[in-house]
Amino acid sequence: MPYNNKSNEIIESESNKFSVSASLIKQIVSQIEHLEERKAELNQEISDIFRAAKNEGLDVAVLKQLIKQRKKKPEQVEEEEALLEVYRKVLEQ
Repeated sequence: MPYNNKSNEIIESESNKFSVSASLIKQIVSQIEHLEERKAELNQEISDIFRAAKNEGLDVAVLKQLIKQRKKKPEQVEEEEALLEVYRKVLEQ
């Protein structure tokens, strides 16, 4: 939603160092609060899906790692896997 700054209602500080549109502040806060509510709902849905996956016998930690990895570029994944292998070999010595 674009910001509507057409209101003439301006709030000024006592020192007059700044002024802000009251309607703009209200609009922005309202939009953020709405998005926070949607975010909480989505987080709950994600939790429900992970719970269902666990009930089906899947390893949730591995699923989360897979999802995180899929967000990365293939070359970044390859580099991390190569480093992980090097670190494992060091620990085996």
